[in-house]
Amino acid sequence: MDELKTDFWATALMRRAQIAGAFAGVTRKGDTDAGAVLVKVATMNGKARLYAPARDGDGERIWLDLSAGPLGDAEPDVDAYARKRAATDPDLWVIEIEEKYGRHFLMERVDSGSA
Repeated sequence: MDELKTDFWATALMRRAQIAGAFAGVTRKGDTDAGAVLVKVATMNGKARLYAPARDGDGERIWLDLSAGPLGDAEPDVDAYARKRAATDPDLWVIEIEEKYGRHFLMERVDSGSA
């Protein structure tokens, strides 16, 4: 399956969020063609969720909610995890969405990252 270029996909996600009234921006820009993306959703109350891409058993793209596992949802912990991942992956993107209801605007299925 052909994938969209990362910069195009990231722009579309941010636009979906902005149309719905949320703030969205790139906090770290990686490879424009094929960089992996972490999506952080900050609820502006000290909490945040972090979503990472994965593949299900059928090879379809899904998102794992890493905050559902040991990482937790404290925003400083989410930020520290994203920084740690970025330190080892120069192609990594981090998209931050500020949305008080915690909507992520991802179109693919989101699963718990605790499995």
